[in-house]
Amino acid sequence: MTQLRTFEVPTVMKHGLGAIGSLADEVKSLGLKRPLLVTDPGCVRAGLLERAAVPLKAGNVAYVVFDRVAANPGIALVDEGAAVYAAEGCDGLIGLGGGSAMDTAKAIGVVASNGGSILDYEWADPQPIRRRIPPTICVPTTAGTGSEVTLWAVITDPARQIKFNVGGAAEIGAWVALIDPLLTVGLPAPVTAATGMDALAHAIECYTCAYAQPFADAVALLAMEYVGQYLRVAYAQGGNVEARYKMSMAAMLGGMAYGKESAGAAHAMSQSAGGVHDVPHGALTARVLGPVMEYNYLGEPHKFARIAQALGEDVRGLSVWQAAERACAAVNRLIEDVEIPTMPAMGFSEDEIPMLARIAFEDPQTVGNPRDLTEEAYRGIYGRAFERGK
Repeated sequence: MTQLRTFEVPTVMKHGLGAIGSLADEVKSLGLKRPLLVTDPGCVRAGLLERAAVPLKAGNVAYVVFDRVAANPGIALVDEGAAVYAAEGCDGLIGLGGGSAMDTAKAIGVVASNGGSILDYEWADPQPIRRRIPPTICVPTTAGTGSEVTLWAVITDPARQIKFNVGGAAEIGAWVALIDPLLTVGLPAPVTAATGMDALAHAIECYTCAYAQPFADAVALLAMEYVGQYLRVAYAQGGNVEARYKMSMAAMLGGMAYGKESAGAAHAMSQSAGGVHDVPHGALTARVLGPVMEYNYLGEPHKFARIAQALGEDVRGLSVWQAAERACAAVNRLIEDVEIPTMPAMGFSEDEIPMLARIAFEDPQTVGNPRDLTEEAYRGIYGRAFERGK
């Protein structure tokens, strides 16, 4: 029997400089009377919550703030947010922040619509999510995860020391993504670097993975082009609005490339290792991306050659294999140019490699990788990741 492939985009995407000013209009267009605004203390301190509050107050929108989101959100946090949602009589959600805040908002929505705990909705076959999340608006304040358009939320389970995926279904997708690149202008350079590299990793892994589809390939390639052209500029000139806009679009496109399926080894590694040490997902993904590409290009040489072109490499006169190697070199240069922290700087030790390799191999995203993987292969990739930056 023929296996049908599916690609869905349930989210309406709206973007523009100053787009946050239309937040109240978007809330009202969804018929919401009392949304739960999910954010994190960093957004509060940076004044981003207030920038969202201004149009909401001007539009006489009643809302409840849940501002306890932490990086790598855990089960207890999501379930607590869902309890607040129910107790306050909320009828929708606004996720304001980076990937953690938006993932938390979507995960709260899963529990609000389906009941129980978010742990009940760890990705499985058959899909455990039955009902669509309540009307949800995602407003990114970083340019990286693309969670405003992904069909996934990543949640930490401290008991197992892993992160697990919720989603892979249109039911978890935000109803509206409201993208205002001006909200990213104040990002510190290290956050710009880490989140921008995460967007690139989404694009590269989804473009080369076993589940790649034409629609996803198209958006992934443009995401790569934008990152190749603008990440260094955004990193070096935090106030460069053009660079911020293009990186916001790269994050959105990279997130969309995910579709309903998974990525590959880099995300299997960063997602699993992120449950061991509480470190920024983007920086960890970036640090392993180069070594993963060096391992993977044998499996999809033509696609890796195309990645080199998207990143601005001159591949004229080169063989496919030489061009594919250029893609790896280009990404390794970018990682160093934007000063991604080394593995030891993020708290990892080489003694942990066997354990890190084992949990990466067990991560579901291993399945879609473009080259066959073993625990031994993961040990080798981790070894290269530790060598980088020495």
